[in-house]
Amino acid sequence: MNENYMFSLMAVILLFLLAVLGVDGFGLYSFFGIFVPYLSFAVFVGFFLYRVIGWARSPVPFRIPTTCGQGKSLPWIKHAPIDNPSTTGGVVVRMLLEIVLFRSLFRNVKLQFRERGAKIFYDWELWLWIAALAFHWAFFAVVVRHLRFFTEPTPGFVKFFEYMDSFFRVEILTDVVQIGLPAMFISGFVLLVAVVYLLLRRMFIPKVKYISLSSDYFPLFLIIAIAVSGILMRYVSKVDIVSVKAFTLSLVKLSPALPEGVGTIFYVHLFLVCVLLVYFPFSKLMHMGGVFMSPTRNLANNTRMKRHVNPWNYPVDVHTYEEYEEEFRDKMIEAGLPVEKGE
Repeated sequence: MNENYMFSLMAVILLFLLAVLGVDGFGLYSFFGIFVPYLSFAVFVGFFLYRVIGWARSPVPFRIPTTCGQGKSLPWIKHAPIDNPSTTGGVVVRMLLEIVLFRSLFRNVKLQFRERGAKIFYDWELWLWIAALAFHWAFFAVVVRHLRFFTEPTPGFVKFFEYMDSFFRVEILTDVVQIGLPAMFISGFVLLVAVVYLLLRRMFIPKVKYISLSSDYFPLFLIIAIAVSGILMRYVSKVDIVSVKAFTLSLVKLSPALPEGVGTIFYVHLFLVCVLLVYFPFSKLMHMGGVFMSPTRNLANNTRMKRHVNPWNYPVDVHTYEEYEEEFRDKMIEAGLPVEKGE
């Protein structure tokens, strides 16, 4: 049994039990409902900005874009303006395709030996791309939908996301309450299925399992716990949405008031989300901000059109060949070495 994912699983279980014990056993409602959310949000925003600003301030002395096509050179050679952009516009298009559609992952292939190692085959990892795309877009939709609890009135784009995300809709929506049967939100279930697939892939594919660490498993287990607790709150335990929104709005207005009648599952869900926020800036999840700062992605490959001087270079005393020959010309002639200047 792999120690890495067992350690991560046990960590998430302990976090779950900690929230249950703290709320049900010791009645620490203010700690888990007020102190922890404020602390986690401050840590997330502070260290997220700290890391992004640190990356932005790091000098990039050379043009090092990752290219997958022909660079711009002679007019009669076909140029790949997206895979090897030479202009800012090309970089913008390339970045959009990477961030929105994971273009590089779409073209990812895996190497396999078949027929007893006699032949090498490259297989298209289509399911990995689909799962990654589903996971990120579903996560984004869930975050946007939850903005309903932090805004009053609810913005129109949030309502639009909810409408596009739901099915079996028979309720009447207002800014606060839903009357009727609750709609089934697709994103919550897609998020759960996608993250479970990514977890199983790490656990059972030998090559991926070999390079996976505890830090790779922990956020997957944590997100699964968050998704499951959220689904339980909406479709099983039926948490009072009105109380939840009143509570979240009180947090936003910096006048926190604990909700009543929401149950332990709400505090567990909230605590796990707070743990994810604290963990985020110190983990590989920071690729969300790092992708914009990556010089392999955000630079144009225009070294053939423009000279780039290393800003780290400092003035040095140089000894040109002309000066060298002037200093040692007699000895060079005596040794039979050719010289540019005559005797």
